[in-house]
Amino acid sequence: MATKPQWRTLLSLTFLTFAMMGNVARAESIPIVTGEQWTTSSDEAKKAYLVGVANMLEIERAYAGNTSASSKDIAPRFAKGMQGQTLDSVRQGLDSWYAANPTKIQHPVIETLWFEMVVPGLKKNP
Repeated sequence: MATKPQWRTLLSLTFLTFAMMGNVARAESIPIVTGEQWTTSSDEAKKAYLVGVANMLEIERAYAGNTSASSKDIAPRFAKGMQGQTLDSVRQGLDSWYAANPTKIQHPVIETLWFEMVVPGLKKNP
């Protein structure tokens, strides 16, 4: 017979499965912010986007907890790669990148942020 913690785990996994199944149908409708939206947005909207990304990463870190955090998990890698950056420096960095790469205006902002700021930051902050 299953103990109380086992039932709790089983119940949590069941709800998680149903939640994930529901998200599959809605995942196609999640808008991806590209350089086109980025370059036409106000500085305040850009900062709001970056705060949203930061909040999402904080939630991910909190959900993962300290014991299961791995150096390969995205949230710790993102934090390490962005060390020393501010909202304004990230916004300015993205503005500069899209201005210097007008043919890549359709690239998602999160992808640009990762490959143009986080990955180089990881090399500087091993």
